[in-house]
Amino acid sequence: MLFVATPSLSIAYHEFGPRDGVPAILLHGFPYDPRAYDDVAAILAARGARVVVPYLRGYGPTRFRADATMRSGQQAALGCDLRDFMDALAIPRAVLAGYDWGGRAACIVAALWPERVAGLVTGGGYNLFDHVAMAAPQPAALEHRLWYQYYFHTERGEVGLRERRRELCRYIWSVWSPSWAFGNAAFDASAASFDNPDFVDVVIHSYRHRFGYAPGDPALEPIEALLAGQPAITVPTISLEGDSDGLDVTAPDAAADPDATHFTGPYRRAILPGIGHNLPQEAPAAFADAVFDLSSRAASA
Repeated sequence: MLFVATPSLSIAYHEFGPRDGVPAILLHGFPYDPRAYDDVAAILAARGARVVVPYLRGYGPTRFRADATMRSGQQAALGCDLRDFMDALAIPRAVLAGYDWGGRAACIVAALWPERVAGLVTGGGYNLFDHVAMAAPQPAALEHRLWYQYYFHTERGEVGLRERRRELCRYIWSVWSPSWAFGNAAFDASAASFDNPDFVDVVIHSYRHRFGYAPGDPALEPIEALLAGQPAITVPTISLEGDSDGLDVTAPDAAADPDATHFTGPYRRAILPGIGHNLPQEAPAAFADAVFDLSSRAASA
């Protein structure tokens, strides 16, 4: 376990592989932690990559440096955390890979600071959202799958997450990855990260802010304004999607990619059969191959 200080956080992280390898930063989502990347990191390190896997704000040993700092979970905070993390480790440019919250952080840095990104592996495509568009009702089948977000909009949901966080998060694992037969050991290894004292506050703020039910951090409003414009991602990108993701209304269509117009650089999309939401832990070889593909291009550029 290593730590580095950014302006807002003391970020805990793991590092694998040679220090002179092409840096690859792997970012987890909600409700997961760096254990999702154990197999991916081992594969990439064996291939010569420098692999860095941080705990996001509100997870594991990562801590806010000041009590007065807003426990924001908004998308701009995640993107700025990643940029600051790269600065603190003196990593000028890296391959970024993530899914869920981590995929959003990676997409934000790729969109706003492309000079810092040698390549992007994104779980589920274009992960930036426009708060105005989020207010529009979606088809009922999708709304049904967002039950946990609406639950977190309520005081009952906040208390439920605080008091029954492991039960709730384990249930989310099961419905988002219905074909993944994970056991107690796998879940418990990640669930320890949910005991972070800021976990509940960050999660609740994340889901309330994105729907306009909680104000954001005023310092991040300029970044949110840029993200609302849905900026294009120009860096080389591989988008991975599982066809058994419990958050999707229908299985991804190989012939139709609704996010393709957001990627204006080299881009390809791969659909992983039988894989759910937790892409790196369910399909570590495929995920590692995607990261290594972009790392190899960066090394030879």
